[in-house]
Parts: sequence; C-alpha cells; structure tokens
Amino acid sequence: MRVGVFTPLLSQLPLAVALKKLAALHIDTVELATGNYVGDAHCKLSMLENPAALGEFRKILEDHGTKISALSCHGNPLHPDKDRARQDREVSRKTILLAEKLGVPMMVDFSGCPGDSPNATAPNWVTCPWPPDYLKVLDWQWNEVVAPYWVEHAKFAADHGVKIAVEMHPGFVVYNPETMLRLRSIAGPNVGCNYDPSHLFWQNIDPIAAVRVLQDAIFHVHAKDTQLYPNNLSRAGVLDTKPYSEVRERSWIFRTCGYGHGAEWWSEFVSTLRMFGYDSVLSIEHEDSLLSPEEGLTKAATFLNSIVIRERPTAAWWT
Repeated sequence: MRVGVFTPLLSQLPLAVALKKLAALHIDTVELATGNYVGDAHCKLSMLENPAALGEFRKILEDHGTKISALSCHGNPLHPDKDRARQDREVSRKTILLAEKLGVPMMVDFSGCPGDSPNATAPNWVTCPWPPDYLKVLDWQWNEVVAPYWVEHAKFAADHGVKIAVEMHPGFVVYNPETMLRLRSIAGPNVGCNYDPSHLFWQNIDPIAAVRVLQDAIFHVHAKDTQLYPNNLSRAGVLDTKPYSEVRERSWIFRTCGYGHGAEWWSEFVSTLRMFGYDSVLSIEHEDSLLSPEEGLTKAATFLNSIVIRERPTAAWWT
C-alpha cells in the first residue's frame, strides 16, 4: 500500500512544481481532477484532441517518476437540470477516454442525485421513508433515472478498460455501503467504491466494519478524517447544514488524517483494507477547515507514511 495525493489542494501550483513538492514528502502517486466540482488544474481533457499537450503531460509525469492512481471528475450526472447533467456526463465520458489513453485503470465520480420528478429543477436527496411521498420519489429516482444511466455508463467504461469508483457521499443517491452495493448490483462489477472514511464517520457508520461489508467492491481510497463534537451533536444531530466554515457551531467537521482519529485507528483501517484485498493507494484529500492546505498535506503525509511503513509486510527474519 502507498500514500498518494488528490491534487486539487495544490491547484495553485503548476503540475511540475506540485509533483516536486510531493516527492519531497516521499509521495510519487497522484489522483488528478479533470473537471466538474473539483476543477481541472493539473489534467485537461482537451489533451484528448491535442497530442502535443498529451506528450508534454506524460513527460512531466515521467520526469518526476510519478504514477496516476485515478482520474477524478466528481459531478452530478443525474442533475435534473438537463444542461448541467449533460455537461457532467460529458466530462465523465471524456475522463474515461483520457484514462484509457494514459493507461490509468480507474476513474472516480459521484453517483449523482436526481430531482423528485421529470419537472424538477434541483436535486432531491431523500433521507427518510415518511411521509410516503418520499418513498415514491426514491423509487422513481432509482428506477427511472439512476439505473438507466449507470447501466449504460458502466458499460461504456468497461468497453474502454476503465473501472468506475463511486464516492459514497451524502447528498447523492449513493452515500453508504448499502446504496453502494445497490448501485453495483444494477450496474455490474465494473462499478465499485471510492472509499472515503470521513463520509462514514459522521453518519455513525464504523468505516472499519464497513470495509467488511464492501470487501472487493473497494476500488480506490481517499485518506480524510472527521471530528465529531458531542455538544453540538446533541443540538443539531448529524444532518448539520451549517457551512463548513462555522467550525465552532457544527456537529462535525472534516479533519486531516490523525486529527480525528489516531494512529491506532488508522493502522487497523489499513490492515483491514489489506485483509480484504485492497493494497493500492491512500489518496490524501484536504478539506480541513482548521488547517491550511500546506499544513494539512504535510501532516497527513508524515502521519500516513509512518502508518503504511509500519503496516507493510516485511521479509521473514531468517532471510
């Protein structure tokens, strides 16, 4: 297993400079964003039509000895605004095509979230079964919007030799292990999970136990932590809609790895991932509102490198 970085946190830097900074932190694996919510500072889809730009991009990676774990284009391909959905779907398809050209076997996306009917203008995330209207909305979303899109999109990705890792994220139809496995049962084995434990902590789902639920459906892993604040939880609960910037008032906030849970927890997480067949990248994602990107990256890299080294199998003592 190795430590990597999801590079939007370095989007203010040219790619070559960002890779040099990461090398100093003993990181040689990156997850690159190609558009939608996460931008495309380091990886332009226009390279599909520009061989010279693609060649230059490859050379930068080769010069720095850098590997790509995944291309990511977190968007909402099921958005009820048809123009928005069309744009996000196009970015996702082009991301798959670019991954194929680069020999990258993985892309990361969100499942998306439709509205409540064909006439909706905004997404509608259903969180409870009553009043009965909500279950009707949920059935319509999955049967009429989610399934048709994801069956076709999963086939497109498979035809191009690329797997899709869907990030479980509240606000979208796939937000927990159960909904992840539901999508996988519909779309097939080429669709799996981009596993971000930070999104499970605040839902009161044990991320280590959830590894045992998802097993080989885990395709890619984000390294991000969460801290919960019991005093605020007793007032607002976990469905806290206050802005992330209101750190004193929120029930929970995202944290840099090690600031929500310590080395013992992360060691067990890494061990359990390996137990169930995942031995790839821990891709650092920075969304800590109490630390700058520079602080968050440095602390997370130092922390995780020590965990991964400690957990890495070593040769037998007699060899």
